[in-house]
Amino acid sequence: MNLLLLTPSDFISESRVMLTGRPLQHVLEVHRSQQGDSIRVGMLNGEMGEGVIVSLSDQAMELDVCLDQEPPRPLPLTVLLALPRPKMLKRSLQHLSSLGVKKIILMNSYRVEKSFWQSPWLSKEKIHEQLVPGLEQARDTLLPEVILEKRFKPFVEDRLPAIMEGKRGLVAHPVGGVSCPHQVNDEVVLAIGPEGGFIPYEVEKLEEAGLERIHLGSRILRVETAVTAIISKLYD
Repeated sequence: MNLLLLTPSDFISESRVMLTGRPLQHVLEVHRSQQGDSIRVGMLNGEMGEGVIVSLSDQAMELDVCLDQEPPRPLPLTVLLALPRPKMLKRSLQHLSSLGVKKIILMNSYRVEKSFWQSPWLSKEKIHEQLVPGLEQARDTLLPEVILEKRFKPFVEDRLPAIMEGKRGLVAHPVGGVSCPHQVNDEVVLAIGPEGGFIPYEVEKLEEAGLERIHLGSRILRVETAVTAIISKLYD
């Protein structure tokens, strides 16, 4: 945790916060901070700054905070991610959050098992739990928006064109296409398939919607590895 994320409920006065639970345990057990130490803090969806520990115990920690810095600029990127299995979903959301992606659309695909859509990890609370560690890792405060699209064809035909307006579309696929572009300046909509990739019909529909087929070479990568590799190449 490189940043303590704060919410309005943490404030006990205009510039003082009280923290318990996971943030307190991290400060005690990982940072091993003491009274008088400074810690990087940030308001969720707001500014960042410093917090000075004014009291610290096993039950609670109070900090005087000054929030006077803007968070990092978001990536100009929307990610369409075929819903991964729950364990991989958690890792993928943390990766995307830490990389600065602010719009994530979890979409259906032929190779997405129906049971995945019943996972408790798709609740708003569980998704939030995975996005926050990514922000804390990257020293960011802007929470990504996560949208669920359970039907492939209606989404691609009816809603994706509006999302694509004014943006460059890319679909990662190991067969055909061109090498992933490097250091792009455009806003990008990036589609990444499930384990095994999109089926040909889905690739064709995405191409009809204006997405260009790209690849990272002949290696078949895990979803979270492909996400990180493509984003790093696009915006390195």
